[in-house]
Amino acid sequence: MTTITEKLNQLLELDGALAAAVVDYSSGMLLGSVGQGIDLELAAAGNTEVVRAKLKTMKMLGINDNIEDMLITLGTQYHLLRPLTKTQELFAYYVLDRSKANLALARRKLQAVEEQIAL
Repeated sequence: MTTITEKLNQLLELDGALAAAVVDYSSGMLLGSVGQGIDLELAAAGNTEVVRAKLKTMKMLGINDNIEDMLITLGTQYHLLRPLTKTQELFAYYVLDRSKANLALARRKLQAVEEQIAL
């Protein structure tokens, strides 16, 4: 059986990939992480609030749809948040160096790895 860490390590294969994690957004708990350069436990807790806020806003607006992914663009980094389709209340978090990463390839890679993660 493949572990979450082994799946997340696939994300680090892309140029510019810095870190990745799987987070439980009902609790903010980090379930698995790889990489460096960022405090992933702190990021997990903070990004849990981002995901919760978006879901709450969608509900208030009557939007009955699913979030595919969310992109946060910083001056030097991309942060991708992707709720896992197979496992409710979990999301993947992917941090990329903006000067080295190809955002389209990163989104595709995250989608492919996300489909393999089953808890």
